[in-house]
Amino acid sequence: MAASQWSAEQVVGPALCGLLARALDTEHATDGFVPVRLTVDLFKPARMRPLNVATTRVRNGRRIRLADAIVMQDGEPAARASAVLLQPSEQPPGDIWTRGVQPVPPSLEIAPVIDGPDAPLWHSDSSADWSRMPSEHENGSRKRSWQHPVNVVNGERPSPFVLAALAAEQTSMVTNWSSRGVGFINTDLTLALVRMPESGGIGVEADNHLSHDGIAAGTATLFDRHGSFGSAMITAVSNAARQIPASRLDGLIAAADAGRS
Repeated sequence: MAASQWSAEQVVGPALCGLLARALDTEHATDGFVPVRLTVDLFKPARMRPLNVATTRVRNGRRIRLADAIVMQDGEPAARASAVLLQPSEQPPGDIWTRGVQPVPPSLEIAPVIDGPDAPLWHSDSSADWSRMPSEHENGSRKRSWQHPVNVVNGERPSPFVLAALAAEQTSMVTNWSSRGVGFINTDLTLALVRMPESGGIGVEADNHLSHDGIAAGTATLFDRHGSFGSAMITAVSNAARQIPASRLDGLIAAADAGRS
């Protein structure tokens, strides 16, 4: 589960994002503060070997708290994160423009509410239904996923903030997935939240993809069964020589299903 599709010896991006979010959440989301922004830099491949994460309180104000975290492996940094935590308060008055059409979750018949990890569902504007087979959505239209993320630490169910970080890393997948697979590898993630996700799954819907000269930027909206609750943005660099087609992901899903049966 923790191995990247770019290399079996490389730790997958969601695992690092989840690990950093877990440390920041555990050590700094206290005294009524809630995490509202997480930025992760994935600048060096973390290998499938022991690693650790340490955090630092950068600022401790009355309404805003800042904290940093870093993943270390073999004495060198492999990834880092910064978080902004705020004290909730009352809403100001007035009408504000917002996105006109909000993302729609899959039906409960297709994606029943569960309390635990499960394989993601995929959907695209060119497909009629949600499904677990990525190859059914390998086209040039907008993509979205519905996820019940895996545990970051074995035997420990992630907090809502960690679940959001795990799901948000799929912004790279839904924004960089072309009609011929995924050819960009993301180098970061920025997640902004107005509330924590609630039980029943987390969706990620692509808002935009921009790319030029092998550099890409993608944005997405995060949602659950109660509506949209956050936004995510990634930057990415071309890895076209190791393009990942959806058929490879189909094989992984089939193997996982066979292992469970």
